[in-house]
Amino acid sequence: MKLTHSLAALWVGIAAFSAVSQLRAVGADTPFTTLEAEAGSLSGGAKIHAFILGSPVPTSPIAELESSGGAFVKLARTGDAITWKNPMDGANAIVVRSSLPDTPDGGGITGTLNLYVDGAFRQAVTLSSKQSWVYRKPGIWSDDPHSGGVAFKFYNEDPTFITGAPISRGSLIMLRKDTDSTASEYNLDCIDLEAVAAPAAQPAGSLSVLDYGARPDTETDSQEAISRCIADAATKGMSVWLPAGRYLVGSMVSGGIAIKGVTVRGAGMWHTTLYRRPPVATANSPKLWRTYIQLGAHSTVSDLSIDCNSVRRAIGKPGGGDYSILASGEGWLVDRVWARHCDAVWLSGSDGIIRNSRVSDSWGDGINLNNGNTPHPDRLGHYLTAENNFVRGTGDDGLATYSDRGKDGTNGQMIGASFLNNTAVAPYWANSLRVAGGSEVVVRGNLLTDPAANSGMNIGIFGNSGQPIESALIEHNVIRRGGGWNGTDRHGVVFASRPDQASVVTFRDNSIEDSRRSGLTIAATLHKLIIENNRISHPAASGILIEKGVSGTVCVQGNQVTGLAPDELLLNNKSPSTLAVWQLASPRKSYRK
Repeated sequence: MKLTHSLAALWVGIAAFSAVSQLRAVGADTPFTTLEAEAGSLSGGAKIHAFILGSPVPTSPIAELESSGGAFVKLARTGDAITWKNPMDGANAIVVRSSLPDTPDGGGITGTLNLYVDGAFRQAVTLSSKQSWVYRKPGIWSDDPHSGGVAFKFYNEDPTFITGAPISRGSLIMLRKDTDSTASEYNLDCIDLEAVAAPAAQPAGSLSVLDYGARPDTETDSQEAISRCIADAATKGMSVWLPAGRYLVGSMVSGGIAIKGVTVRGAGMWHTTLYRRPPVATANSPKLWRTYIQLGAHSTVSDLSIDCNSVRRAIGKPGGGDYSILASGEGWLVDRVWARHCDAVWLSGSDGIIRNSRVSDSWGDGINLNNGNTPHPDRLGHYLTAENNFVRGTGDDGLATYSDRGKDGTNGQMIGASFLNNTAVAPYWANSLRVAGGSEVVVRGNLLTDPAANSGMNIGIFGNSGQPIESALIEHNVIRRGGGWNGTDRHGVVFASRPDQASVVTFRDNSIEDSRRSGLTIAATLHKLIIENNRISHPAASGILIEKGVSGTVCVQGNQVTGLAPDELLLNNKSPSTLAVWQLASPRKSYRK
């Protein structure tokens, strides 16, 4: 090994490697196909609105930054339309991600766009802004445009079944603003097309919630009936069955549903919904109104969706969403669950798995693996895994692991948190993925794109109460268009730490593409990093930025930086006297998962 502080030696470590390792397939394998609005064929006066890479990043939210792909299409006049060629067989469901205007006094609107298949009218698709358009100032999220907050969360996702026969591959699908389209304008970000299977049949050995008085009509409060069914199933060693329908829970009874030692299964995430309707008005409302699903040890929840009428981030308070699921204990499983308009999927315990699930329009993190912010044996945060999940439009980090030591330092360190082949798209607040402390962390094969406010990936410690990153392996991820409006220190990937606790990370074989500022940034203060075989392409600023006040060691080998803008530096090292840079053939390190 050769120790050097020189800029030239680091450049050798970056440029000498002849080829970056081939990236593996990344992101979630989803049952749907996403089509960007800007990739469709436009007609009438439809226009693309895009953030141009290399342009100055705005200092406040804009719809372009909140969109997937950095662009949307505006339909503002009668006859404006977008047409796509259907790339899949048997599409019978669509999700439209759109932004409609707010009302002058808040509250949002609904409007319809007409859906055509091969030129023939199929149906009017209803879209809404009733759960978008939030106005934020420090510590406050309001749906009142007169509150003095800055507007953000422009988009909402609206899923619907397509009437008529399933749409064959190659057919033309069009959304058009017609004379009966009541909104003044529609900003379309993307659509998802899916071939949804019929509702599943009741499994053998299960108890149906209908036999306990639950009603899938959205109006009957079914929380107590579902809870009685769960308790009976636990006693009898059976599972719980939620037939297709929309079940109201938590409307009159505060406290949520507890699933302990049983399996709760629905007919499919498109067919069975647990819908929460805590009060929106502040008058005569309880101070805290908790409606999350409590998932305990050796329990499973699967094949359903969780939705809420919330209009702001305010956990347990009027108008706010609660966690969709709060998990603790050993050996729990979340499988094929779709959480919408809730706060985070908040997951602690040990040996728990969330997989094949979706999160959209959340008020907090999409999926958060954590140690419960408490020294509790059921919330250790040991070997938790998020695999093959898709999150989009989150109000905090899309994916996050958070190891908290507490103000008294009594919380244990998380061990073995893993994010494997997930997709996180367009968080309107925070990062696409955040690693905040932990030991034996693994982040592999994830697709992380379009954070509106912060970075594509943030790796470090959370505030003053976070645990350090004692060891993390981050490999084979793709990070696109990182670096948002919330400060000038937001980039494609950011490493951060504190002077008393080094971040110990191996970062290898990743692709950082089209960053809105620097590609990879090492920020203050103390680090022990191995950075090898990564590819940084077309950053708007420096390929690699080392900020002032950085100390520790960085070992580099075989990285590539291409497509630099004129006058930008491949490496901008502002800590040449305090950061030791090593060249070496880095060891390959593996963890349990």
